[in-house]
Parts: sequence; C-alpha cells; structure tokens
Amino acid sequence: MKFFHTADWHLGKLVQGIYMTEDQRFVLEQFLQAIDIEKPDAVIIAGDLYDRAVPPTEAVHLLDELFAEIVLKRNTPLLTIAGNHDSPSRLNFGSQLMKETGLHIVGQLSRNMQSIVLNDTYGEVHFHLVPYADPSQVRYLMEDETIITHNQAMKKIIELIEEKMDKTKRHVFVGHAFVTPHGQEQENTSDSERPLAIGGAEYVNASLFQPFHYTALGHLHQAHYVLNETIRYSGSPLKYSISEEHHKKGFFIVEMDAEGKTTVEKRLLAPTRDMRTVEGFLQDILKQPVSEDYVFVKLLDDTPVLSPMEQIRTVYPNAMHVERKAFQLISLSEEPEVGRTKKDEYTLFRSFYSEVSGKEASVETGEIFKEVLTVLAREEREGGKSN
Repeated sequence: MKFFHTADWHLGKLVQGIYMTEDQRFVLEQFLQAIDIEKPDAVIIAGDLYDRAVPPTEAVHLLDELFAEIVLKRNTPLLTIAGNHDSPSRLNFGSQLMKETGLHIVGQLSRNMQSIVLNDTYGEVHFHLVPYADPSQVRYLMEDETIITHNQAMKKIIELIEEKMDKTKRHVFVGHAFVTPHGQEQENTSDSERPLAIGGAEYVNASLFQPFHYTALGHLHQAHYVLNETIRYSGSPLKYSISEEHHKKGFFIVEMDAEGKTTVEKRLLAPTRDMRTVEGFLQDILKQPVSEDYVFVKLLDDTPVLSPMEQIRTVYPNAMHVERKAFQLISLSEEPEVGRTKKDEYTLFRSFYSEVSGKEASVETGEIFKEVLTVLAREEREGGKSN
C-alpha cells in the first residue's frame, strides 16, 4: 500500500501581519500534482489543518477545495485528525456522512475508537486516527484519575487500541503529539508552534508506538523520525517562522509491503517565496537584486539608520523584520519589540509577579497559573476563540 503523509498545513496562518493563504495554495497544488503522478491509495493529514479554531473564510474555502480535489475528483481516501490548533467539534461535524465519500475526519477523541480499514493486494491495513486531546480530556473520557501527563494519556489510548487490535493485520497510527525518543524534554523544531503543556508534561515516549507498523505524526514542523524510521513527523509544507529557515519542506510517500515493512521517500515542495535571513550593511543590502522572498534582515551598521524598513523594501518588498546589530527588533510598523515577547506565558507571569510584588512567585502560585493556562488553552480549542 502506498500513502502520503503530511501534516501541519495551518491554513489561515498569519506571519508578521501577512496571510500565507496564497503561498499555501501554491505548494498544496504541487501536492495535488504529486497525487496525480503517484496515485496513492490514501492521503494522511496528521492534524493542524487550520492555524486557529475559527479560521478565516479564505482558509475554509481552500481546505474545502483541496478535500474535494483529493476525495471527489481523484477518488483517493483521505484520513485526517484535529491538531491542537483545530476546533475538534468543527472538524467532527458531518464526519459520519463524509465517510461514505472516502473522507475520514476524527475531530474528537472517543472511547469507542474504530479503525479505518483500507485494502490492497495483500489484505487489510488498519488506520487508527487519534486526534489531539489534552490529559484532562483523556482522564475524564477514560475515567482514570491517574492520567496527568500527555505520556500517560497516550499510553492509555494505545492500550485501548491494542485491546481490539488484530495482530495478524497491518496497522498505522495517526496522531498529533510531541514525541521524543524516550519521553525526555526536547526543543521544539519551530517558534511558530505553541506548547502543548506547561512544565514538561507534554512529551510522549516514542516506544509507546511499537505496536504499529508506521506512525504518522503531526505537531513538530521539521520532518524527522523519532527513535526509529517507522515513527515520523512529516513537518509542515511551508515555512511559518524564521526559525524554520533551514527546514526542507515537503511530505512523505510511504510504501508498505505485505509484512508491514515500510519504505519512505521525502518529496520536496517548492514555495513561491522563500523565508530567509539577510545580513549585512544597509548600503550593501541595497545593491542586491530585487527579491520577493520573505526576509528577516540583520543590519550590521553601528550608526543609526533612518527608516530602515522603508529603504530595505525597495529591494525586498516582502521584508518582515529588520534587526539592528544590538538586536533591537524593528517590526512592520517600525516600532521596537520588547525582548520579552519571545518568552512563554509562564516565564512572563513570573517576571511580572516579581516586578509587581518585589518577590518571586511561590511554587503553589506557579502551579495555579499553569492550571489556568491549561484551561484557557482548552477553552480556546473547544469554544472556538481565535488567537
């Protein structure tokens, strides 16, 4: 069986005040062309279809177009789940009806999980679609008060799947989580992806996925495998922050044989505009050829520069940031950003608390704030509040 593995489309993404919808359309049309050439038996999208719970209208229309092109025009089954940026209830709406067309969407986790069964010349392949769910949701659903971390939640979910699993068949897990080789803390692959939890509770041990012949993951934006080559992140199809500057964006073509052994080929997608860093003195930068790329400029000039963004945009009309040698950030509006904006909410809270009260926040106060952050994140997803 041959299937495509992609994830983290983030349709409706806004980067430095610029909507990426047309850029997304450009690369995803290449994805459709690859379907025409390769004719896969299925397409997997491992979460974060949208960038926010209530996406812009243009993003909704684009996803509708793409799904129609894949499922209706190309008659290719599409299997997808909700990620942490998606609204579970919105994606879940009409999912039962859409199954008849070959579109399999799982927005909300259910205790009565059913695999999607597709067939090839060797028999059945079972796809287990597990949408993003924070530990509190899994704890309530499974009626297990011991579930606190994402690792414990995933372990419980996989145990439930294994209870019904026919070990004589081939199995593919589709999930959205922060998976590391041994469940240890690890750097995210992009600044554009929000944390799943505060305080180290978001990491999932890759060894949990041993029962599956292939694990198709979403959430981390750089394509890579975890622990072994059957557990993979496809990465996002487009760069969504300058931290992704050196990522090679694309998707995976996975082929599975009769025993469930897989071979994986990475297929690159070419953006209409690159996202990259330009560094140098202003007078040298202004001599460079005009480029439509999204650039983050680092000026080496020691002396003040008058209207640097205005000058740079004569060469780079889509420039997103200008940064002075002293790392003072100049945004699109030419207003300096405060260094704190790159800190996470918990770190900002501790800094604010210290400045206001004159003392460090206690452990108990910190834990209360973490709980509030978790509840707010869940309400944003379930209630559909935009970022």
